[in-house]
Amino acid sequence: MSNRQPEARLQGLWSDLVPVTTVATVAPEGSAASPGSILGRIRFTDAAAEAALDDAAPLLTTHMTNEHVRPVEEIWRTALPVRTGVAGDAVFAEDGEHLFYAVRLGPQPVYRRPVRELYANALEFAWEHGYTDLVRMWNLIGGITSPNAEGMEIYRDFCVGRAEAFAGFADRFPQLSAATGIGTLSPGVDVCFLAAKPGRAVHLENPRQTPAYKYPSQYGPKSPSFARATFLKDVGTPESVTGTLFVSGTASILGDDTVHPDSVALQTEETLRNIGALVGGDNLRGHGLDGAGYDVKDLDQVKVYVRDAEHLPVVRNIVESTLPADTDVSYFNVAVCRPDLLVEIEGVCR
Repeated sequence: MSNRQPEARLQGLWSDLVPVTTVATVAPEGSAASPGSILGRIRFTDAAAEAALDDAAPLLTTHMTNEHVRPVEEIWRTALPVRTGVAGDAVFAEDGEHLFYAVRLGPQPVYRRPVRELYANALEFAWEHGYTDLVRMWNLIGGITSPNAEGMEIYRDFCVGRAEAFAGFADRFPQLSAATGIGTLSPGVDVCFLAAKPGRAVHLENPRQTPAYKYPSQYGPKSPSFARATFLKDVGTPESVTGTLFVSGTASILGDDTVHPDSVALQTEETLRNIGALVGGDNLRGHGLDGAGYDVKDLDQVKVYVRDAEHLPVVRNIVESTLPADTDVSYFNVAVCRPDLLVEIEGVCR
Protein backbone atom coordinates (compact mmCIF):
# COMPACT_ATOMS: atom_id res chain seq x y z
CA MET A 1 0.00 0.00 0.00
CA SER A 2 1.42 3.37 -0.94
CA ASN A 3 1.06 6.63 0.98
CA ARG A 4 -0.25 8.66 -1.92
CA GLN A 5 -3.09 10.98 -0.89
CA PRO A 6 -5.93 11.38 -3.40
CA GLU A 7 -6.46 14.86 -4.78
CA ALA A 8 -9.36 16.68 -3.11
CA ARG A 9 -11.89 18.36 -5.40
CA LEU A 10 -14.26 21.12 -4.45
CA GLN A 11 -17.45 19.49 -3.21
CA GLY A 12 -16.07 16.12 -4.26
CA LEU A 13 -15.88 12.76 -2.55
CA TRP A 14 -12.64 10.88 -2.08
CA SER A 15 -11.11 8.25 0.16
CA ASP A 16 -7.85 7.18 1.77
CA LEU A 17 -6.63 3.71 2.67
CA VAL A 18 -4.52 4.14 5.79
CA PRO A 19 -2.98 1.98 8.53
CA VAL A 20 -5.66 1.05 11.02
CA THR A 21 -3.90 2.90 13.82
CA THR A 22 -4.82 6.24 12.25
CA VAL A 23 -7.03 8.37 14.50
CA ALA A 24 -9.56 10.50 12.64
CA THR A 25 -11.79 13.19 14.14
CA VAL A 26 -14.66 15.32 12.92
CA ALA A 27 -16.96 17.85 14.52
CA PRO A 28 -19.42 16.76 17.25
CA GLU A 29 -22.59 14.99 16.18
CA GLY A 30 -25.09 17.22 14.40
CA SER A 31 -22.77 20.18 14.00
CA ALA A 32 -21.14 21.67 10.93
CA ALA A 33 -17.62 20.50 10.17
CA SER A 34 -14.86 22.22 8.28
CA PRO A 35 -13.96 21.29 4.67
CA GLY A 36 -12.28 17.91 4.55
CA SER A 37 -14.72 16.28 6.97
CA ILE A 38 -14.98 12.53 7.32
CA LEU A 39 -18.14 11.05 5.84
CA GLY A 40 -17.49 7.47 6.90
CA ARG A 41 -14.88 4.94 7.95
CA ILE A 42 -14.53 1.21 7.30
CA ARG A 43 -12.01 -0.54 9.54
CA PHE A 44 -10.72 -3.88 8.23
CA THR A 45 -9.20 -5.59 11.26
CA ASP A 46 -9.07 -8.78 13.35
CA ALA A 47 -12.51 -8.63 15.00
CA ALA A 48 -16.00 -7.41 14.11
CA ALA A 49 -17.91 -4.76 16.06
CA GLU A 50 -21.27 -3.05 15.89
CA ALA A 51 -21.47 0.00 13.64
CA ALA A 52 -20.97 3.10 15.81
CA LEU A 53 -20.16 6.78 15.84
CA ASP A 54 -16.50 7.08 16.74
CA ASP A 55 -15.17 10.62 17.26
CA ALA A 56 -18.53 11.62 15.76
CA ALA A 57 -17.82 9.79 12.49
CA PRO A 58 -19.65 6.61 11.34
CA LEU A 59 -17.38 3.61 11.78
CA LEU A 60 -17.97 0.09 10.44
CA THR A 61 -15.54 -2.46 11.88
CA THR A 62 -15.31 -5.76 10.03
CA HIS A 63 -13.20 -8.87 10.59
CA MET A 64 -11.14 -9.23 7.41
CA THR A 65 -7.51 -9.47 8.49
CA ASN A 66 -5.40 -12.26 9.94
CA GLU A 67 -1.71 -13.07 10.28
CA HIS A 68 -1.28 -12.96 6.50
CA VAL A 69 -2.45 -9.37 5.84
CA ARG A 70 -2.33 -6.12 7.77
CA PRO A 71 -5.28 -4.11 9.09
CA VAL A 72 -6.25 -0.95 7.23
CA GLU A 73 -8.95 1.66 7.46
CA GLU A 74 -10.78 3.24 4.53
CA ILE A 75 -11.79 6.83 5.21
CA TRP A 76 -14.34 8.54 2.97
CA ARG A 77 -13.98 12.31 2.99
CA THR A 78 -15.97 15.23 1.68
CA ALA A 79 -15.23 18.92 1.24
CA LEU A 80 -18.67 19.84 2.59
CA PRO A 81 -19.86 20.18 6.20
CA VAL A 82 -21.07 16.86 7.63
CA ARG A 83 -24.00 15.93 9.87
CA THR A 84 -23.88 12.55 11.58
CA GLY A 85 -26.42 10.44 13.43
CA VAL A 86 -27.85 7.07 14.44
CA ALA A 87 -30.84 5.35 12.80
CA GLY A 88 -31.78 2.21 14.71
CA ASP A 89 -28.78 -0.12 14.51
CA ALA A 90 -27.25 1.94 11.69
CA VAL A 91 -24.99 4.98 11.73
CA PHE A 92 -24.82 7.60 8.98
CA ALA A 93 -23.32 10.86 7.83
CA GLU A 94 -24.54 13.26 5.15
CA ASP A 95 -23.18 16.44 3.61
CA GLY A 96 -26.16 17.50 1.50
CA GLU A 97 -24.76 15.76 -1.59
CA HIS A 98 -23.60 12.37 -0.27
CA LEU A 99 -24.79 9.85 2.30
CA PHE A 100 -22.70 7.20 4.05
CA TYR A 101 -24.72 4.53 5.88
CA ALA A 102 -23.37 1.52 7.81
CA VAL A 103 -24.96 -1.29 9.80
CA ARG A 104 -24.03 -4.72 11.15
CA LEU A 105 -26.31 -7.75 11.21
CA GLY A 106 -25.25 -10.38 13.72
CA PRO A 107 -25.08 -14.12 12.96
CA GLN A 108 -28.36 -15.62 11.76
CA PRO A 109 -29.44 -19.23 11.15
CA VAL A 110 -31.10 -18.01 7.92
CA TYR A 111 -30.39 -14.56 6.47
CA ARG A 112 -33.23 -13.99 4.01
CA ARG A 113 -35.72 -12.16 6.23
CA PRO A 114 -33.27 -10.11 8.35
CA VAL A 115 -31.32 -9.07 5.25
CA ARG A 116 -34.55 -8.04 3.54
CA GLU A 117 -35.46 -5.94 6.57
CA LEU A 118 -31.98 -4.44 6.84
CA TYR A 119 -31.96 -3.43 3.19
CA ALA A 120 -35.53 -2.12 3.31
CA ASN A 121 -34.62 0.09 6.26
CA ALA A 122 -31.51 1.35 4.48
CA LEU A 123 -33.31 2.11 1.22
CA GLU A 124 -36.16 3.83 3.05
CA PHE A 125 -33.68 5.97 4.96
CA ALA A 126 -31.80 6.98 1.80
CA TRP A 127 -35.04 7.81 -0.01
CA GLU A 128 -36.49 9.85 2.83
CA HIS A 129 -33.31 11.91 3.05
CA GLY A 130 -33.23 12.60 -0.68
CA TYR A 131 -30.22 10.46 -1.60
CA THR A 132 -31.87 8.64 -4.47
CA ASP A 133 -28.77 7.76 -6.50
CA LEU A 134 -27.20 4.63 -5.02
CA VAL A 135 -23.51 4.81 -5.81
CA ARG A 136 -21.47 2.09 -4.08
CA MET A 137 -22.41 -0.75 -1.72
CA TRP A 138 -20.29 -3.20 0.26
CA ASN A 139 -21.69 -6.48 1.61
CA LEU A 140 -19.16 -8.18 3.88
CA ILE A 141 -20.50 -11.64 4.65
CA GLY A 142 -19.19 -14.13 7.19
CA GLY A 143 -19.05 -17.73 5.94
CA ILE A 144 -20.08 -16.52 2.49
CA THR A 145 -19.86 -19.95 0.81
CA SER A 146 -20.81 -21.99 3.89
CA PRO A 147 -24.31 -23.45 4.39
CA ASN A 148 -26.96 -21.75 6.51
CA ALA A 149 -29.16 -23.69 8.96
CA GLU A 150 -31.29 -24.95 6.07
CA GLY A 151 -28.35 -26.07 3.94
CA MET A 152 -28.42 -23.15 1.47
CA GLU A 153 -25.17 -21.32 0.77
CA ILE A 154 -25.10 -18.15 2.88
CA TYR A 155 -24.38 -15.90 -0.10
CA ARG A 156 -27.38 -17.28 -1.99
CA ASP A 157 -29.47 -16.87 1.16
CA PHE A 158 -28.25 -13.26 1.46
CA CYS A 159 -29.00 -12.56 -2.21
CA VAL A 160 -32.62 -13.64 -1.77
CA GLY A 161 -33.20 -11.14 1.04
CA ARG A 162 -31.42 -8.33 -0.79
CA ALA A 163 -33.32 -8.97 -4.03
CA GLU A 164 -36.66 -9.01 -2.19
CA ALA A 165 -35.85 -5.65 -0.61
CA PHE A 166 -34.92 -4.09 -3.95
CA ALA A 167 -38.09 -5.51 -5.51
CA GLY A 168 -40.09 -3.65 -2.89
CA PHE A 169 -38.36 -0.39 -3.83
CA ALA A 170 -38.22 -0.93 -7.60
CA ASP A 171 -40.26 2.20 -8.29
CA ARG A 172 -37.90 4.35 -6.22
CA PHE A 173 -34.56 2.66 -6.95
CA PRO A 174 -35.02 1.17 -10.43
CA GLN A 175 -31.29 0.86 -11.11
CA LEU A 176 -28.70 -1.11 -9.18
CA SER A 177 -25.34 0.37 -8.22
CA ALA A 178 -21.79 -0.89 -8.02
CA ALA A 179 -21.28 -3.32 -5.16
CA THR A 180 -19.03 -5.92 -3.61
CA GLY A 181 -20.14 -9.15 -1.91
CA ILE A 182 -17.15 -10.74 -0.21
CA GLY A 183 -16.37 -13.01 2.71
CA THR A 184 -15.28 -12.04 6.20
CA LEU A 185 -13.67 -14.03 9.00
CA SER A 186 -16.52 -13.77 11.56
CA PRO A 187 -20.21 -14.72 11.33
CA GLY A 188 -22.68 -11.99 10.49
CA VAL A 189 -23.04 -9.40 7.73
CA ASP A 190 -21.59 -5.89 7.58
CA VAL A 191 -23.25 -3.55 5.09
CA CYS A 192 -22.36 0.00 4.14
CA PHE A 193 -23.07 2.20 1.16
CA LEU A 194 -22.60 5.58 -0.46
CA ALA A 195 -25.54 7.37 -2.06
CA ALA A 196 -25.93 10.79 -3.68
CA LYS A 197 -28.57 13.34 -4.55
CA PRO A 198 -30.29 12.58 -7.88
CA GLY A 199 -28.92 13.13 -11.36
CA ARG A 200 -25.25 12.27 -10.95
CA ALA A 201 -24.95 8.45 -11.11
CA VAL A 202 -24.56 6.35 -14.26
CA HIS A 203 -24.48 2.57 -13.79
CA LEU A 204 -22.37 0.41 -16.09
CA GLU A 205 -22.25 -3.20 -17.20
CA ASN A 206 -19.26 -5.06 -18.65
CA PRO A 207 -19.33 -6.19 -22.30
CA ARG A 208 -17.43 -9.36 -21.31
CA GLN A 209 -19.85 -10.37 -18.57
CA THR A 210 -23.53 -11.15 -18.13
CA PRO A 211 -25.12 -8.55 -15.84
CA ALA A 212 -25.13 -10.09 -12.37
CA TYR A 213 -28.85 -9.44 -11.97
CA LYS A 214 -29.44 -11.64 -15.05
CA TYR A 215 -27.51 -14.67 -13.84
CA PRO A 216 -29.32 -17.98 -14.42
CA SER A 217 -30.84 -19.91 -11.52
CA GLN A 218 -27.86 -22.27 -11.26
CA TYR A 219 -26.21 -19.52 -9.17
CA GLY A 220 -29.09 -19.25 -6.73
CA PRO A 221 -32.84 -18.60 -6.46
CA LYS A 222 -32.27 -14.83 -6.78
CA SER A 223 -29.55 -13.17 -8.83
CA PRO A 224 -27.04 -10.82 -7.18
CA SER A 225 -28.32 -7.23 -7.08
CA PHE A 226 -25.55 -4.97 -8.40
CA ALA A 227 -24.09 -3.25 -11.45
CA ARG A 228 -20.50 -3.79 -12.57
CA ALA A 229 -19.59 -0.13 -11.94
CA THR A 230 -21.09 3.27 -11.18
CA PHE A 231 -19.83 6.60 -12.47
CA LEU A 232 -20.56 9.50 -10.14
CA LYS A 233 -20.39 12.88 -11.84
CA ASP A 234 -18.84 15.69 -9.85
CA VAL A 235 -21.20 18.06 -8.06
CA GLY A 236 -22.41 20.86 -10.32
CA THR A 237 -21.32 19.16 -13.57
CA PRO A 238 -24.41 17.23 -14.76
CA GLU A 239 -23.50 17.59 -18.45
CA SER A 240 -19.81 16.79 -18.08
CA VAL A 241 -17.91 13.53 -17.65
CA THR A 242 -15.69 14.59 -14.76
CA GLY A 243 -16.18 12.42 -11.74
CA THR A 244 -15.33 9.11 -10.12
CA LEU A 245 -15.82 5.59 -11.44
CA PHE A 246 -16.51 2.99 -8.73
CA VAL A 247 -15.55 -0.50 -9.90
CA SER A 248 -17.48 -3.36 -8.29
CA GLY A 249 -15.79 -6.43 -6.95
CA THR A 250 -14.62 -8.11 -10.17
CA ALA A 251 -13.52 -11.70 -10.69
CA SER A 252 -12.51 -14.20 -13.37
CA ILE A 253 -15.96 -14.52 -14.92
CA LEU A 254 -16.76 -14.47 -18.64
CA GLY A 255 -20.45 -14.36 -19.43
CA ASP A 256 -21.66 -15.95 -16.22
CA ASP A 257 -19.04 -18.71 -16.10
CA THR A 258 -16.02 -18.91 -13.80
CA VAL A 259 -12.91 -19.34 -15.95
CA HIS A 260 -9.47 -20.68 -14.98
CA PRO A 261 -10.79 -22.37 -11.80
CA ASP A 262 -7.46 -24.11 -11.15
CA SER A 263 -5.08 -21.17 -11.65
CA VAL A 264 -4.93 -18.14 -9.39
CA ALA A 265 -2.47 -16.46 -11.78
CA LEU A 266 -4.79 -16.81 -14.77
CA GLN A 267 -7.78 -15.73 -12.68
CA THR A 268 -5.94 -12.60 -11.56
CA GLU A 269 -4.96 -11.75 -15.13
CA GLU A 270 -8.52 -12.37 -16.38
CA THR A 271 -9.92 -10.18 -13.59
CA LEU A 272 -7.64 -7.32 -14.60
CA ARG A 273 -8.71 -7.75 -18.24
CA ASN A 274 -12.34 -7.56 -17.13
CA ILE A 275 -11.64 -4.33 -15.30
CA GLY A 276 -9.85 -2.92 -18.32
CA ALA A 277 -12.86 -3.62 -20.54
CA LEU A 278 -15.24 -2.19 -17.95
CA VAL A 279 -13.46 1.14 -17.43
CA GLY A 280 -12.36 1.69 -21.05
CA GLY A 281 -13.58 4.52 -23.23
CA ASP A 282 -15.61 2.27 -25.54
CA ASN A 283 -17.67 0.92 -22.66
CA LEU A 284 -18.18 4.32 -21.05
CA ARG A 285 -19.28 5.82 -24.39
CA GLY A 286 -21.72 2.93 -24.73
CA HIS A 287 -23.28 4.10 -21.47
CA GLY A 288 -23.57 7.72 -22.63
CA LEU A 289 -20.34 8.97 -21.04
CA ASP A 290 -18.75 10.46 -24.16
CA GLY A 291 -15.25 11.74 -23.52
CA ALA A 292 -14.67 9.57 -20.45
CA GLY A 293 -12.55 6.46 -20.23
CA TYR A 294 -9.76 4.87 -18.26
CA ASP A 295 -7.15 2.15 -18.40
CA VAL A 296 -6.70 -0.57 -15.80
CA LYS A 297 -3.58 1.34 -14.75
CA ASP A 298 -5.84 4.19 -13.61
CA LEU A 299 -7.34 2.00 -10.90
CA ASP A 300 -6.65 3.25 -7.36
CA GLN A 301 -7.97 2.61 -3.83
CA VAL A 302 -7.62 -1.05 -4.80
CA LYS A 303 -8.75 -3.90 -2.61
CA VAL A 304 -7.64 -7.40 -3.57
CA TYR A 305 -9.41 -10.37 -1.98
CA VAL A 306 -7.52 -13.69 -2.12
CA ARG A 307 -9.17 -16.91 -0.97
CA ASP A 308 -6.06 -18.93 -0.11
CA ALA A 309 -3.15 -17.44 1.83
CA GLU A 310 -0.55 -19.32 -0.21
CA HIS A 311 -1.74 -17.48 -3.31
CA LEU A 312 -1.09 -14.01 -1.89
CA PRO A 313 2.48 -13.70 -3.28
CA VAL A 314 1.39 -14.71 -6.79
CA VAL A 315 -1.54 -12.29 -6.81
CA ARG A 316 0.52 -9.48 -5.31
CA ASN A 317 3.21 -9.90 -7.97
CA ILE A 318 0.69 -9.73 -10.85
CA VAL A 319 -1.25 -6.80 -9.42
CA GLU A 320 1.83 -4.76 -8.56
CA SER A 321 3.47 -5.44 -11.92
CA THR A 322 0.28 -4.23 -13.66
CA LEU A 323 -0.53 -1.10 -11.63
CA PRO A 324 1.72 1.93 -11.07
CA ALA A 325 4.04 1.83 -8.07
CA ASP A 326 2.16 4.60 -6.24
CA THR A 327 -1.23 2.86 -6.40
CA ASP A 328 -2.94 2.31 -3.05
CA VAL A 329 -3.47 -1.46 -2.79
CA SER A 330 -4.65 -3.49 0.20
CA TYR A 331 -4.89 -7.28 0.37
CA PHE A 332 -7.32 -9.51 2.27
CA ASN A 333 -7.28 -13.28 2.82
CA VAL A 334 -11.01 -14.05 2.65
CA ALA A 335 -13.41 -16.24 0.70
CA VAL A 336 -14.92 -15.00 -2.56
CA CYS A 337 -18.61 -15.39 -3.48
CA ARG A 338 -18.16 -18.64 -5.45
CA PRO A 339 -16.11 -21.59 -4.21
CA ASP A 340 -14.23 -21.75 -7.52
CA LEU A 341 -13.24 -18.06 -7.49
CA LEU A 342 -9.77 -17.55 -6.06
CA VAL A 343 -9.42 -13.78 -6.29
CA GLU A 344 -11.56 -10.64 -6.59
CA ILE A 345 -10.48 -7.04 -7.17
CA GLU A 346 -12.23 -3.67 -6.77
CA GLY A 347 -11.16 -0.05 -6.95
CA VAL A 348 -11.83 3.51 -8.04
CA CYS A 349 -10.85 5.47 -11.16
CA ARG A 350 -10.73 9.26 -11.04
